[in-house]
Parts: sequence; structure tokens; C-alpha cells
Amino acid sequence: MPGVIRPLAEADRDEWRALWDGYLDFYRAVVPEEVTRTTFERLCTRSHGMFGLVAQGDGGLVGLVHALVHPTTWEVGPNCYLEDLFVARAARGGGIGRALIDAVVAEADARGAAAVYWHTQSFNAPGRSLYDTVAQLRSWVVYEIELPGGSSGTGS
Repeated sequence: MPGVIRPLAEADRDEWRALWDGYLDFYRAVVPEEVTRTTFERLCTRSHGMFGLVAQGDGGLVGLVHALVHPTTWEVGPNCYLEDLFVARAARGGGIGRALIDAVVAEADARGAAAVYWHTQSFNAPGRSLYDTVAQLRSWVVYEIELPGGSSGTGS
């Protein structure tokens, strides 16, 4: 049974950070500390179209999801990009990932979004087995150019 899904709050900083670090480790990514601090602030304040939700379990936070609502050239209303989704290993398989996705869909719908979409790595078999049950796999291929002045840190 999934825990309570709620908005990310400033008081969640330490527990969120442990989940965030687990997420980055999974994707073998390194993000500069400034990016992590700025991301947390934007998610908590819901600025720049961003919002963060967490899954609260009996012993603390067990999952996170981050999303960004943005304008698009293909719709009058916005779309919602689900950028990050992570559930702690010990809490997987209990419906928390699905509950976090459902919560993003509800928030995106409330904000007038036409669609929710996301990317994942091809090697993310556990995630993809969930995603195949809640969304339609599209045939888009993603290309990216990293800019020298950017601070992405992930290369993904």
C-alpha cells in the first residue's frame, strides 16, 4: 500500500537529499551542489513551473517525483515533463512509483496540461515495467547538445 503522497517541504531537506543521492547514483550522475540546492529550492517554492512531491512511509520519506509544467508549441495549454522519479529500494514493488506518477498526472491536469511525458534510460528495466502499464511508449529519439556555459552536470 503506497504511503501518503504530498508536496515536498523545506523540512524534508535531509530525507529528500538521501533519496536524491540514490537517484543520482542509479543513473551514475554527478550534479554540482549548487544545482542540487537550487533544484530543492525551486521544487519547494514551486517556482519556474517546477513542483516536487514525496511519498511518506511509516519511517520517513520513501519516494520522490519532480516535474515541470511548461508551454509547448504543439498545444494551447502547457505540457508536464516528469523529470525525476525514485523510490527507495526497500519500498519498491508496493505501488509507490505508480502513486507518485498518478499524483503528477493529477497536478498536471489541475494546471491545464495536455500531457505528461518523461524519459528514462534503456537499462532501467524495473522502471520501464511500471511505465509500460501507465503510459504509451513513443518512438521519439532524444538528441542533446551540451553548451559550454551550462551547468547540467549529468550529460543525460
